[in-house]
Amino acid sequence: MTHDDVPILELVDATVVKNDRRVLDGLTLTIRAGEHTAILGPNGAGKSILLNLLAHLDRPLPAADGVPPVRVFGSERWNVFDLRARLGIVSADLHHRFVAGNSEGRITGEVAVLSGFLSSQGILRYGVVTETMRQRAVDALHRMGAAHLAGRRLNEMSSGEARRVLLARALVTDPEALVLDEPTTGLDLVARRQFMETVRGLVGPSTIPAHPRRAEDAPGKTLILITHHVEEIVPEVQRIVLLSRGRIVASGPKAEVLTSARLSEVFGGPVVLEQTEGYYGVRIS
Repeated sequence: MTHDDVPILELVDATVVKNDRRVLDGLTLTIRAGEHTAILGPNGAGKSILLNLLAHLDRPLPAADGVPPVRVFGSERWNVFDLRARLGIVSADLHHRFVAGNSEGRITGEVAVLSGFLSSQGILRYGVVTETMRQRAVDALHRMGAAHLAGRRLNEMSSGEARRVLLARALVTDPEALVLDEPTTGLDLVARRQFMETVRGLVGPSTIPAHPRRAEDAPGKTLILITHHVEEIVPEVQRIVLLSRGRIVASGPKAEVLTSARLSEVFGGPVVLEQTEGYYGVRIS
């Protein structure tokens, strides 16, 4: 098996218990490189816990048969700092932590991006920042159309501006996967579409299942989108995983899984799915 054939994420009967409750219950799921995937479900479905398994922030119950319940890039054990360099994560929660500041005080756009090299939240004093890192941070901000935000503090930016800076931070280490957790929370309608259009330019078309991902035909990052907003699912996403009450309800090609009937079941109400220019939207019937 070559490096590109190793799945990004493998879950085998993975269960996570918090406060004596199974917040994830027996999940089996594989996400391969080039397989742009949206994990969709209502609040409380367990989506963020699934993200924590991917990032090694939560651990599952040990498997009775000895099979590792979680493998990321083929390994069950990771130094989380090494793993974070291979996963570019953007979330509304991360945005809040940056904007709220920390012991370093308020954080500028440049410092936020540089902290991606150190896997910190805007704190640089515990690591070495090289000129190469600074140039890569400048390049990442420029690529996101955010070069003018390098010296501005995140708490002084609009939500859309700050989210672009955090996207630059996620990309600065050249990760293999771009993981977005409720990425447009707090953005208005225009800023939401602009952000997701930027994401589209980063990931490129899905290479699964047409053929395995190869270096010469993989134009971008593998996208893993975790959301309860159908409107965030960009056209490049071709696989949908529906999650409800800690369990996978359905998983497969977008055309088969993303239907009005399935969404009505998962979200507990009469949902009508609509499509315009490759994007989906919903209305309550």
